Order: sequence, then C-alpha cells, then structure tokens
Amino acid sequence: MMNTRRDFRGNRSALFDGIEEGGIRATSYSHEIDEHDNDRAMDGLQDRVILLKRLTGDVHEEVESHNRVLDRMGNDMDASRGILSGTMDRFKTVFETKSSRRMFTLVATFVVVFLVVYYLSR
Repeated sequence: MMNTRRDFRGNRSALFDGIEEGGIRATSYSHEIDEHDNDRAMDGLQDRVILLKRLTGDVHEEVESHNRVLDRMGNDMDASRGILSGTMDRFKTVFETKSSRRMFTLVATFVVVFLVVYYLSR
C-alpha cells in the first residue's frame, strides 16, 4: 500500500512538473486556440446579426404593406358606410311618405327580387 502511494505521488509530481516546466508554451498554445475560437464565434455572431437584420427589414416591409392594405380597406369601409347610410335615408323617406299598402308592396318586391337573385347566383 505504501508503494502505491509513492507511485501515485511520483506520477502526480511528474504530471505537475511537466505543466510547470512547459506552462508558458501551453499557455501560448491555449491562447492561440482561444483566439481562433473567438474569431470563429465572432464570425458566427456576425452572420447571425446580418440574418437578423435582414429578417427585421423583411418584417418591417411586411408590416408597412399590411398597414397600407388596412388603410385602403378602412377607406373602402367608410365609403360603403356612406352609401348604405344614403340608401337607408331614402328608405326612411319612402316609408314615411307612402301609405302602408305601398310600403308593404315595396318591401315584398324587394324581398322577392333578393330571393330570385340569390337563387340564380347559386
């Protein structure tokens, strides 16, 4: 058992003696490896940054495009709301000034025309 400890201590000291003697060379080699790894990591990060910059530019263009579409749709909805408002005003005028029999005839005609157009378009 004593012999094993001596061998262990001898191996350990040999191991550490080698590091202490060649420590400067090992450090400079390690430094070169670290620089090389850092350069590769920086290149990888630069590629990712470029990719993210392109993606954000594409997202910005897509958002601008959708905003233009939504603005046009909002303007079209406002225009159609104005047209429908005018139509409803005309219906109110017709219903208020005509007799109830004429109003019933007008509504019935409108419903029949709507149903005919609906069945023909199907």
